[in-house]
Amino acid sequence: MEKLGAWAFIVGVALSIIAGLIPSLEGQSWVGWTLVVLGLLVGLLNVTARETQEFLIATIALMATGAVSGVFGGVVAMVIQNVVVFVSPAALVVALKAIYSLASEE
Repeated sequence: MEKLGAWAFIVGVALSIIAGLIPSLEGQSWVGWTLVVLGLLVGLLNVTARETQEFLIATIALMATGAVSGVFGGVVAMVIQNVVVFVSPAALVVALKAIYSLASEE
């Protein structure tokens, strides 16, 4: 399962970059859904409890960058937006796992 999570991460980053570089892929729903599914896999399989804080902080930084990605323009903005689409579901899963862990501790 670790290899699946690692491959999901590699493919997600690669697809984010490729979809940002190829204008005809912009707005294709299958690209977005693929990034979401890969992000869910990364969140479920890759991020350990020990890595939760660092992962969520990095995700916040990426989301902030995504919020101002229009400043970069063109290809860079699309790549950043695709990375945000990829990382957001992973962050959701990791945050929910952290909340569950905190709530279930005695």
